[in-house]
Amino acid sequence: MLSERRLQVLRAIVQDYVGTEEPVGSKALTERHSLGVSPATVRNDMAALEDEGYIAQPHTSAGRIPTDKGYRLFVDKLAGVKPMTAPERRAIQNFLEGAVDLDDVVARTVRLLAQLTRQVAVVQYPSLTRSTVRHVELLSLAPARVMLVLITDTGRVEQRVVDCPAPFGEASLADLRARLNSRVANRRFADVPSLVEDLPEAFEHEDRGTVSTVLSTLLETLVEENEERLMIGGTANLTRFGHDFPLTIRPVLEALEEQVVLLKLLGEAQDPGVTVRIGHENAHEGLNSTSVVSVGYGSGGEALAKLGVVGPTRMDYPGTMGAVRAVARYVGQILAES
Repeated sequence: MLSERRLQVLRAIVQDYVGTEEPVGSKALTERHSLGVSPATVRNDMAALEDEGYIAQPHTSAGRIPTDKGYRLFVDKLAGVKPMTAPERRAIQNFLEGAVDLDDVVARTVRLLAQLTRQVAVVQYPSLTRSTVRHVELLSLAPARVMLVLITDTGRVEQRVVDCPAPFGEASLADLRARLNSRVANRRFADVPSLVEDLPEAFEHEDRGTVSTVLSTLLETLVEENEERLMIGGTANLTRFGHDFPLTIRPVLEALEEQVVLLKLLGEAQDPGVTVRIGHENAHEGLNSTSVVSVGYGSGGEALAKLGVVGPTRMDYPGTMGAVRAVARYVGQILAES
């Protein structure tokens, strides 16, 4: 275990390096921070921190910079989440409240996160598997063709055209719509198959084939993998940090193009707390020079998906964690009210 004083020295090194982009020396530390000890003692503490792998010396400098291990300890022990100011919170709320539908909510969230953190923002669409049915609409397009519209509690809308095996009258369609909604409205997606399995038997024999076809389309919509949708923004922000990526920014950009990689980075949606993955904690090699800060968001206290940011390991962790958490909270409120 590090002594409290060495923890304070590490905190000062991280703060100075993030703020100045320059390796930090003992003289600068004692001048900028009230550490209460001599420069010689600070030098000894820095030597101990280096021996234990928390800081390192770049080849070209007399100063030290934090390692992944140093950032990890900083985040775990030393970094509080920096709260957003009242004007910042109002700006977030006003910007997100103007959204007209789920796509707009996600697009606005990506833009807002990228602007607030000046990093790459990633937002996962709410998962269908953890959603609730709000309403199922059935519209007649032709005598044997129906439009099925599924609306979820998160405001997500899925549409499918159903080609029926036989003509289906308006009265029968209205009956199916009413019976269907009485069973599935406000129920979780996972419960829907068992709730509708005997529904065809409530209809005349000649209509049962069409009812079964409509139900099959509904169930296919519930399980389709299109739930793993992401939106990403602010990639150009990475160009401001060129010197933070040892060789080239290209592996980072290539990794950000892979949706599967990003979903793994964000982590499981069921974990609602702020998660920070630093440097080599990211399994994808192209992202070993980055950190990922993510958090779950949703309505009713349950995380339906994740959002977060990707940036260099030299980032303002308290500020980034605060921004990500605040945005997630407002997105959740909007989904709950939508």
